[in-house]
Amino acid sequence: MSLYGPLVARTKAVHAPIAPVAYDCVKLIFVRDGSAVLLSEFGEKPVRVGDVIALGASTLCGSEPEGSATVTTLYLDRDYVVDQIFWQHAALLSDRLDAKDLAEDLYSEPAQILRLGENRAGMLTPWLDELVCLTLDGPCPKRFYRMQALLFAILDVVMPYVSTTPTRRSHSQRRTTISSRPGEQRFAPLRDEARQAAELLRSAPAARWTLNRLAESVHLSPSQLGRVFAEAYGKSPMSYLATVRAEGLARLLRETDLPITEAMEQVGWRSRGHAARTFSQALGVTPSRYRELARQRAAA
Repeated sequence: MSLYGPLVARTKAVHAPIAPVAYDCVKLIFVRDGSAVLLSEFGEKPVRVGDVIALGASTLCGSEPEGSATVTTLYLDRDYVVDQIFWQHAALLSDRLDAKDLAEDLYSEPAQILRLGENRAGMLTPWLDELVCLTLDGPCPKRFYRMQALLFAILDVVMPYVSTTPTRRSHSQRRTTISSRPGEQRFAPLRDEARQAAELLRSAPAARWTLNRLAESVHLSPSQLGRVFAEAYGKSPMSYLATVRAEGLARLLRETDLPITEAMEQVGWRSRGHAARTFSQALGVTPSRYRELARQRAAA
């Protein structure tokens, strides 16, 4: 799917098995007719009319229809979802990076089947159909608020069924006006190599990564990895790594009293000057100013 926007809705009939694939977006899949067996992180489970499948970004999921199944899928940009969480919990959060952490804490199950029931799910049908029509030809600024109203009405019904994980927030996590920069998002399947490379970078950001080393880890040439990674995430692997490190540094600045240089080293930056420039590009303020703002809000 090549359209940009915070939200895309599509309805389709599925007649053949779909191999497990991951998308770099949050997906809500509404089963409207028929039934299928899903294959994801929850194993193999049947779904039928009235069920909703909630998938976090980069979560593998496949299906085997039992005859056929008709579904409507909502593709939600990750930054857009995090922004909603930020405003929902604004009194507790420092910034949108903090909101991202909260989302990962609250919604720690990346694949869930929500059993709404046929009657309750049926009331969503006209809203889903209208969203499909509104997003069919790409983003429409004039109808943006109508799209949001429809989405929020759907989420109001769906979210009570989503399993969450109890989490405690620290006193330092208060409101600020600092925001991270959203990126353009294509709602397209992630190639396994791109997803694996991103997981490696996120799991070990402090490692001494080079493009060659990363490419070797996922069995691609550096040029191939650069191409498939940019198609999946809209940036190069090294730019993605810089973003991951900036997120990690922001977390350490908010939640610990580590000296800034030591915090930079913990996320993989050896040069303070380079780290400060990259952090400022991502967050809009220097690391020292970011910590100062966080402390001011905590003391307020």
